[in-house]
Amino acid sequence: MKIAVRLDDITPDMDWERFLKFKALLDRYQVKPLIGVVPQNRDPGLVRRAETDGIMAGEGPGDGRDEGDDGRAGKSGAHSPEEFWDYVKALERDGWVIAMHGCYHIYTTDRGGIFPLNNFSEFAGLPFDRQRELLAEGKRLLRKKGIETDLFMAPAHSYDNNTLRALKETGFRALTDGFGSRPYRWKGLDFYPISFLMRDTLRRKEGYSAMVVHTNTLSDEDLSRCEAYFEREGISWISFGEYLRADKKRRSLPGRWKEFLMAKGKYLLVKYL
Repeated sequence: MKIAVRLDDITPDMDWERFLKFKALLDRYQVKPLIGVVPQNRDPGLVRRAETDGIMAGEGPGDGRDEGDDGRAGKSGAHSPEEFWDYVKALERDGWVIAMHGCYHIYTTDRGGIFPLNNFSEFAGLPFDRQRELLAEGKRLLRKKGIETDLFMAPAHSYDNNTLRALKETGFRALTDGFGSRPYRWKGLDFYPISFLMRDTLRRKEGYSAMVVHTNTLSDEDLSRCEAYFEREGISWISFGEYLRADKKRRSLPGRWKEFLMAKGKYLLVKYL
């Protein structure tokens, strides 16, 4: 089994202490993840910087060393937004992959869309023109910071058919969502599935998947569990870049219905159990 890692909710005001702990783990096992960068965060639920000002004003998002003039954050850290964007670009140069994680990360509807892991969305349920506008604005904001990506990560995993159409019209080629044993192609876009249940994913002998991590809420227990995952025999932890290069199969309509029902079922289980 080959498993990649995706990190959600990457912003200048995230919880840097938790992010750095998980980055140290990734570095130890030489795993280069996908990071979902929010072009302009307006979600107060993602603002954790006030809790970690000591980290931000101290060593910053590195390993405590001044890393020189290669664009990485040194002792000043990512204390300012501009330093944050330089740091993100340094991670990309180091083999990390960037996806655009929504536009503002503001939930504007109560729709789960066609992958209903949640019942709220920044995109699903909005008119096509508004979705295209948000996607174009997100791309513009990232481009202004020197970042280009054609990968999309939907906030709350929620998107609909208008989202897919708008993604194609704004130059995206792939989404980091779905369920399945390998990447697939549907409606002119590539999908890179995430794990339905990690305990089941880890038992598979073949195929691909991605482990989703929200470092803002990562506990020490979660960190220890992830380390145990990385040490597990029979699992090949791969870079997200390798995941992107994997062969893709075409997703059938029955396969899409199965995926929809799995997502809806997981949402209901989490909500009521």
